Amino acid sequence: MSDTAYLDWPFFEPRHAELAQALDAWATQHVPHDHGPDVDAECRALVQQLGAGGWLRHAVGDSAQAIDTRSLCLIRETLARHSGLADFAFAMQGLGSGAISLHGTPEQRARYLVPVAAGQAISAFALSEPDAGSDVAAMACAAQADGDHYVLSGEKTWISNGGIADFYVVFARTGEAPGSRGISAFIVDADTPGLTIAERIEVIAPHPLARLRFDGCRIPASQRVGAAGEGFKVAMRTLDVFRTSVAAAALGFARRAFDEALQRATTRKMFGGVLADFQLTQAKLAHMATAIDSAALLTYRAAWLRDQGRNVTREAAMAKMTATENAQQVIDAAVQIFGGQGVVSGEPVERLYREIRALRIYEGATEVQQLIIGRDLLKAL
Repeated sequence: MSDTAYLDWPFFEPRHAELAQALDAWATQHVPHDHGPDVDAECRALVQQLGAGGWLRHAVGDSAQAIDTRSLCLIRETLARHSGLADFAFAMQGLGSGAISLHGTPEQRARYLVPVAAGQAISAFALSEPDAGSDVAAMACAAQADGDHYVLSGEKTWISNGGIADFYVVFARTGEAPGSRGISAFIVDADTPGLTIAERIEVIAPHPLARLRFDGCRIPASQRVGAAGEGFKVAMRTLDVFRTSVAAAALGFARRAFDEALQRATTRKMFGGVLADFQLTQAKLAHMATAIDSAALLTYRAAWLRDQGRNVTREAAMAKMTATENAQQVIDAAVQIFGGQGVVSGEPVERLYREIRALRIYEGATEVQQLIIGRDLLKAL
């Protein structure tokens, strides 16, 4: 396990350090560092293992137990150090069911959250569209009220767990008001007639990802999550929880890259010594360590504040932006320290290089985080 001195920071309680250490030991035994060609099957297996191990309950809140953001972040950081796919499997169970945790009825919580926490059902969060990613108000997917049902029509894309999920939390325009105020959230079971997987999407760090199509997809009104027209609020509250955990995953990737770089620098023989003897290398390692600690401070500040019941829209955006950008720099530096070996397919730093890139985009690109921070600052005047 990486240097864990940060677990003594005042953001944490003793139970958090115990959780991180227990998970690290579990992951060392159960989580492979690389994956084979059948990513869908491996993701399903990881969800089942994480559920059986009791870890998914930390990603899934219910009416009796709120999500502890610090635990969520420590788990993502730890899993990301071991495997990007394991982190993905854990995180998507939380993000996919987060709207139900926060706004679901008791019946919805009982039906969906229990199997998700047990690893017996896979969830997905369906917000983005071909022309509505960062600009949620441009959403075109529509849900037309029809008696005690809604009929969904349109598309969603870049949907994590698309193609393997048992249900999707789908955001669609219901028209109560213009823009973001006329959107509602719905739970759509994967076998609902009218829902099809239009395309599986391959990306540089393989994960289950798909474009969904809704063609006259009819669902009961009881599947709506939250009040009609409040879907944007549901989505943003969900993202506020899990955006901080994206920063934690980036921290996990960065810490693993730093560990690999330290090992390489202190063992790679060069000019009668080792790579770490050179001041250029020492300066690079210093920048890497500082980037990691600065990101960690912002990440766990945001997590701690949310666990105190504070609104963390600005703090979560700062953490997500800083941690993902810093991790990209740390991993790039690690690849440089490895030299040619760093770009060999399958090397840990090469895998991390592919894994980190998407984190600067999904759940709000860096540029969107800058807008969120700027607008929040101005709103406070």
